[in-house]
Amino acid sequence: MSNRLRSFEDRRGRIITDTDASHEELLARIGRDYYLHNHSKVGIARRFGISRFQVARYLEEARALGIVRIDIRFPASVAGLDPQQLAVELGVERLRISPTGADDRSTREAMARSAAEELMAAAFDGATLGVSWSRTLDLAAGYVTDLPPCEIVQLAGALPVPGSGNSLELIQSLGRLDGVETWPLWAPLVVENAATAQSLRRQPEIGETLAQANTLDAAIVAVGAWQPGLSTVWDRVDNRLRLEAARAGAVAECSGRLLDAAGHPVVSELDERVLAVTIAQLQHTPRVVAVARGAARVEAVRAVLAAGFVTTLLVDEELAAALSGGAPA
Repeated sequence: MSNRLRSFEDRRGRIITDTDASHEELLARIGRDYYLHNHSKVGIARRFGISRFQVARYLEEARALGIVRIDIRFPASVAGLDPQQLAVELGVERLRISPTGADDRSTREAMARSAAEELMAAAFDGATLGVSWSRTLDLAAGYVTDLPPCEIVQLAGALPVPGSGNSLELIQSLGRLDGVETWPLWAPLVVENAATAQSLRRQPEIGETLAQANTLDAAIVAVGAWQPGLSTVWDRVDNRLRLEAARAGAVAECSGRLLDAAGHPVVSELDERVLAVTIAQLQHTPRVVAVARGAARVEAVRAVLAAGFVTTLLVDEELAAALSGGAPA
């Protein structure tokens, strides 16, 4: 079988290939490369000579036909969990639980799809939506297929991560949708010192974007824990600042803003060096979706919930089980 398959859509929208291999074999090969070999959609598209959007459609078709079967085994503690009851106990309007996959990628992909659905559900004609960045939200942008005419505000400066995109790329991706206008934040998330941050905030294109966070109708943010490997910001600052923030009580990080266990903002040097939405701005946003995964972030999620701005919580099964183990009465 050739490594490149030329393809086109017939009048019914079906993909037709011009090779001797069956269409089902093509679906199986693409499913194998994506789910078993962890190849990216872009890489698969390049290999087979099709678009990444066609790859996404093929994967959906493979699942629908039973060529790809995904076996989800719920932990016993999650199988009997009532999301509505846990939402009440945690003090949020909605709790959404995504499956914890066999590996990091599959977990992120499942959560990304759910995050995209939440963003699309929050949008309405003329809305102002705020979007932060994380690896999961970066993936979610690829699953946002349609938005009404609205404005999207970048809530955190760029923080490039090897092997992933950044907040500026995410906002530009969403800005390609018809009717969507964007407010990009042309600055890094963390700068060298407070003086540099103050200078950047005075730049009109940066200051105006930061000010847009005062009038958000909805926002979607990620939750990190103030520990190594659990926050992308942790890795971008020196050990002195990490320890200073930890001694001040920091347990959670959200768009570069630190919170203690009681949900109070942590005063540290980092707060002066970050270019991002503030906790106060999120607290004035009517609808906020918070995304987090892994039991290691349970304390961080509780801190963010204590801050009082989360209305919808999106977690994976592992984190849901950890939260249910000690939900306040």
